[in-house]
Amino acid sequence: MPITVNQKWEGSKLAASSSDASIKSEYVIDGTSDEFTAYNSLDSATSLLVGGLIKKNVRITERLAEETWLGEVDWGKLEEPETNDSSFSFDTGGGTSTIQNSITTRSRTPAPGESAPDFNGAINVTDSSVEGTSVTVPQYNFQETHYLPFATVSAAYKATLFALTGTVNSGSFKGFSAGEVLFLGASGSLRMHDQWELTYKFAASPNATSIPVGPITVPAKNGWEFLWVRYRDTEDTTAKAMARRPLAAYVEQVYQTANFSLLGI
Repeated sequence: MPITVNQKWEGSKLAASSSDASIKSEYVIDGTSDEFTAYNSLDSATSLLVGGLIKKNVRITERLAEETWLGEVDWGKLEEPETNDSSFSFDTGGGTSTIQNSITTRSRTPAPGESAPDFNGAINVTDSSVEGTSVTVPQYNFQETHYLPFATVSAAYKATLFALTGTVNSGSFKGFSAGEVLFLGASGSLRMHDQWELTYKFAASPNATSIPVGPITVPAKNGWEFLWVRYRDTEDTTAKAMARRPLAAYVEQVYQTANFSLLGI
């Protein structure tokens, strides 16, 4: 059964004055027994802007039946953030990483009368090393700004932010699995005598499994762990030449893990 979102009859209230303007509308959501799905359906079905007012709140207020919910949406004027408000931004520009082995070698073209050695996917091989190449890798950068009460941002809390900077989540965080989120630190300023504005910055990199490195398959690597490869010279009997080929692959933990619930966001 498809999910439907319909505005309740006589379900809108408009309040307007020289200093304030707002709209509150009620909606009936049918077709799901899950409250979170009902909330997302209501949010998706309603406009961000109505009559020059911005959507501020979406909420499920009542369960009317097994798959029927009552919800409300508020629109109002864009105002200065209040204490305990928050905002969010992100980008998926990606990061860069130096890799030493390709996913697969698409071709090997030798000089006339020669044979091209098989390096098992090693990239930019010289007589003494495997130099690799720089590639763009998936990386999700996001930040949250929170407006916190003055008493919350104590000396102890600032010390906690300092200690957590440069650590990776030890448990699930913001929808990401353990090992995928790196805390890049926080910046803050006192907006008023009783309110702090704090911005928290993060970068996410996906965990991976079954990673091919030439003839080797690395079983697993967390997002912020480091994978490197040891090579050795091996005779390529077909090309009658020495070829540097992967001998072993190593996954290294380079960041400490921490409990991100200590951030309190």
